[in-house]
This record gives sequence, C-alpha cells and structure tokens, in this order.
Amino acid sequence: MVMVIGVDEFGGPEKLKVFDIPAQPVGSGQVRVDVAAAAVSPTDTIHRSGGRAELLQQDPPPYVPGMDIAGVISEIGDGVDHVAVGDEVMGIVAPTASHGGYSSSIVLPARSVARAPQGSSAVEACTLPMNGLTAQYALDLLDLPKGAILAVTGAAGAFGGYMVQLGANRGLRVIADSSAADEDLVRSLGAHEVIRRGDDIADRIRALVPDGVDGLADGSIQNELLLPAVRDNGGFAAVRGFQGPSERGITLHQVWVREYRTELEKLDELRALTESGSVTLRVAATFPADQASEAHRMLEAGGTRGRCVITF
Repeated sequence: MVMVIGVDEFGGPEKLKVFDIPAQPVGSGQVRVDVAAAAVSPTDTIHRSGGRAELLQQDPPPYVPGMDIAGVISEIGDGVDHVAVGDEVMGIVAPTASHGGYSSSIVLPARSVARAPQGSSAVEACTLPMNGLTAQYALDLLDLPKGAILAVTGAAGAFGGYMVQLGANRGLRVIADSSAADEDLVRSLGAHEVIRRGDDIADRIRALVPDGVDGLADGSIQNELLLPAVRDNGGFAAVRGFQGPSERGITLHQVWVREYRTELEKLDELRALTESGSVTLRVAATFPADQASEAHRMLEAGGTRGRCVITF
C-alpha cells in the first residue's frame, strides 16, 4: 500500500487527509520513486478546492494533488537506462485521480524523471521540475533571440524567478516587477531592471522601453493589463489560459506545462543549470505529510518566497 495525501471532498485545507491506496505496478518505460519531498503549488490548491472537479468526477476519490516530487528510484521498468535503482531523482507529475505527487511512492514515465541536482536535498530538488519546466516552455514558445528584451511579472514567485534566471542565462535583457520588499531578491536572480509591480506596470515598462518589450511572461496573471507593454508583433506567455483578445499582432502563447512533462532533456538541463549556479532553489518552509493542510494555508495566505514542501 502507498500513503497519499488527498481529498474525498473538495473544500478548504482542512479537507486534506491521509489515505492508503494500492501500489501501482511498474511497466515498460516507467520508474517507481520512493518520494521524500513534494512541493506545494497554487495548482495544488485549485485541485484541492474543486477547481478541477469536473475533470476528476469520472474517477473515484481520493483526489491527490502534487506536480513536483523528489526521492529515490526503487524500481525501474524495461527500456529505462538513464537512471538506476538507488539514484536520487526529481520528477514532474501530471495528477489524475489518486495519482498525484503527495504520495509516499509513485510510478512515473521514466522521461518525467531526472537525476536531482548534485548537492541539493530532496526538499530543494522537488521545487524545480514543474515551475522550471513551465519557464523553459514559456521561453521556448516566445523564442526570443539573444539580446531581446523580456519582461517578467510575478518575478519574486517560483515561476517568475525561474523565468528571470533562465531568461538571463539565454542572454536576454530581463525587466522584472517587484514590491519594494522583494527588490533585492529579484535583482539577485539576474534581472537587469526592476520596476514596481501594480496595475500600471505596462506604463512603467514602456517608460523603460518606449517601443515595448519583445516578449512578456505573465507570472502575476494580470492578462490584458499587460498587453500594452508588448511591442507590435511581440509575444505574450500566459500560464493560466488567457486567450485575449490580443492586439497589434501580439501572439498569445498558452503555457501548459503538461506539454513538457516527458521532456527529459529539458528537465536534465535544469539539473545542470542548478549545479552550475545559474538556477537557485528556494524553499519557504517544510511540513510533514500529515500537516499538508498547514502548507496549503501558508501558501494561500500569500507572501511566501520559495515553495512550501511536504516531506514523507
């Protein structure tokens, strides 16, 4: 049996509880990870509160959130050669029904799992896959040449922070938003210019770049308020399904990380960038699995910098 943290009734953080479910067998091209740590993201709180209820109703509860894990490989299926039993790994999970990252053990496609960055703990490593891959996907969709100008909102958050670091690593000029309290943090991530966040952010960006930025990654989910900051025929990376209407030939890119959930090479690139110091892993707090509800409360209260992490 496998211990998981999930819900059989949607609602607030108090609905999270412990369940025991049968272990899934390992098939060809799959691996089993004994999970040591699972990151908590806003997507998980949506999952718990019922935001995906219609998609989940075809399956019986419990419904288990969690898109990021780290742990140790305990079993591998046929055709897997990039990891071995005993390896410390990190992985991305596409949650469905009782298959989610808040699990003491989980079976994943082998291409969803890469070695954890050397020198990082499982708690640190589990904060990287989902948000790191989301940032990589956004950058790949924007496809900006070296020297182009990228604006990032929500830059102090997990997705935004990775966008700043990965964008700078690709040779982009990065303009990022921040509160006064987070300005030093955002600068330390590699932002070339930092502007105050707020509803007038498009005006602030245009004051720096009169013609508009080449691409914008909307980590703050301000949607149409940010379109004026983008130049004619530029790109806009939306992480929560914003579909416009667009304007002035701006391309709206829908950034759904599930498209990259088996992009092993991208995940392994994140490992290498972390080991080189180009990407940093940030942990806000840790909670034992049976206190997952407290992790959700902390995240929903706002103001966390780095990820809350559940440990098993």
